[in-house]
Amino acid sequence: MNPRRKPKSEPVFAKNRLYYGDCLTVMRDFMKLGSVDLIYLDPPFNSNRSYNAIYKDETGRPLPDQLDAFCDLWELTPERNEALRRMPVLMREQGIDDQVVEFWRLWMNALRGTQPRLLAYMSYMVERLLYMKTILKPTGSLYLHCDPTASHYIKVMMDAIFGHQNFRNEIIWSYRRWPSPGRKYQTMHDVILFYAMGEHNTFHVGYEPVSESYAKRFKGKTQILDPETKTRKLTKDEPTKGLPQRDVWELSILAGSSRERLGYATQKPLTLLERIIQTSSNPGDVIFDPFCGCGTTLEAAHTLNRRWIGIDIAIHAVKRVARRRLEERCGLLEHRDFVIDGVPKTLEGAKDLWERDKYHFQKWAVEEIDGYVTVRRSADGGIDGRLYFVVTHERELQNMVIEVKGGKHVSLEQIRALRGVLDRDDAIMAGLIVMEEPNPTQLRNFRREFSSAGSLEVLGKAYPKMQMLTVTEILKGKRFLTPTVSGRKAAQPTLFG
Repeated sequence: MNPRRKPKSEPVFAKNRLYYGDCLTVMRDFMKLGSVDLIYLDPPFNSNRSYNAIYKDETGRPLPDQLDAFCDLWELTPERNEALRRMPVLMREQGIDDQVVEFWRLWMNALRGTQPRLLAYMSYMVERLLYMKTILKPTGSLYLHCDPTASHYIKVMMDAIFGHQNFRNEIIWSYRRWPSPGRKYQTMHDVILFYAMGEHNTFHVGYEPVSESYAKRFKGKTQILDPETKTRKLTKDEPTKGLPQRDVWELSILAGSSRERLGYATQKPLTLLERIIQTSSNPGDVIFDPFCGCGTTLEAAHTLNRRWIGIDIAIHAVKRVARRRLEERCGLLEHRDFVIDGVPKTLEGAKDLWERDKYHFQKWAVEEIDGYVTVRRSADGGIDGRLYFVVTHERELQNMVIEVKGGKHVSLEQIRALRGVLDRDDAIMAGLIVMEEPNPTQLRNFRREFSSAGSLEVLGKAYPKMQMLTVTEILKGKRFLTPTVSGRKAAQPTLFG
C-alpha cells in the first residue's frame, strides 16, 4: 500500500477537481474520510465491450484491438491476485463482519476455477467500493450503474459493504433503441443500485406526471385512501404535481446526433444524472464520480450548483473532459473554476509519480505524447505503448512502439533490445522515454545505435526510425518526430531528430 501524502495547504474541495489516475489511489491518498455527499459511478462492466469509438474520433481512423483504455478486459494478473490475497485484511480494516469475510473467501475460491474473469472484475470493484464507503458522509448516498452481466454479483457485495439495511432501491432505467432480433427479449434497460449510509440520508422526493383521468378522479378530495389498506396516500393538492417517483425511470438514451455526445459508446444523458443529483444532494454539496469518463456527472453537478470531483484513468479522457465538457459546454476555466490533478507538471512531479506508482508513470508518459497503452505485448514483452499516425497511401494507421524507463540507469543493452523489437514487430518506428538525459558517453553510444536503424521517408521528409525523449522535453512540449499524429500537423524534433 502506498503511504498517504502529507495534506496540502489548500483544502481538498476548495475548487472542483478533475483527477488523472486510478480512483483507488486517489481515494486512498488524497480524499478525506466522510467528505463526500453523493457518489455516482458508472464503472466498466464485465462485458468485454471495446470503446474504440473514442480513439476513432481522436485519430480519424479506428485503432487496433490491443488498446487497454476503455476496454473492460479482466484477467487474474499478478496484481489482481495480490489484491485478492490482501482483500480479507482490507475488509476487516473497513469494519466488515468476519462471517462476511469468510463468505467472500469461499466465494472467490469457487469463482477462481469457474469464472476467473468475473473474479478479477469483482475484486477490482470491491477494493474500490470499500474506500468509497469511508469517504461518504453519514447523510451520503451512492448510486452504482451496472448491467445484468454483473449487477447481481455486485449487489451481494454491496449489501456486505454498505449493509443490507441501507439498500434503498434497484432502479431500472428503461429506454428504447434500435432492436437487434435474436433468441431472447430485447435488452433495453440498465440497473442502478441505490444505497444510503444510514437512516438520515439526503433525499428529496421527486414527482412524475399523473394521467388526466387519474387527476379528474380525485379532484377536490381531501385525501386518497388505498382501497385495501385504507391508508392515506395523497392530499388533494398532491395529484396536481404528480405521484412520487417510481423506481422505473423511462428516460431516452442519447441520440447519435445529440449535442451532448462526446464519442463514448456508453455515454449517459444529462437528464439521468440531474435526477440523481437533485434527489440525493443539496446545492453546495460535493458530488464524486470515480469513473467520470466523458464528464456527464460533472456537467450535471455544475448545472445544479454542486461542487464536484471526477477521476479517470486515461489522460485522453481527462483532456477531452476539460476541453469539450468543462470549457466548451460549461464555460469553466482551468485554475479559476477547476483544477486538474495527478498530471505531472514538473520533473519532480514525474519522479514522485514514479516512486508512488511505476505503472501509472509509464502510462502517463505514453499518453502524454499522444500514445496509447497497449495490452498486447511484443515478443520481448517490454513495450509500454504505441503511437499511431497516418502514412500517405497506407490504409491502416501505422505505429511507433514506445518503451518507458523511469529509473536513473538506461543501458546500451536496453537500447539494442528496443532495436530488436523494431526489427521483429509490426511497428515501423520505435521511441524511448527516459526520466533524465543520459551522460555524454551514453549519449554517444545511444546515438550510434539509433542512427543504425535508419530513417522512414514520407513525402520527401525523413523521420528517424528510433528516437528518444526525456521527461523534461515532454513537459516542455516536445514530441516524437513522426507523420501526422491524432490531428497534429507536425511534431518537434527530438534528441535524435
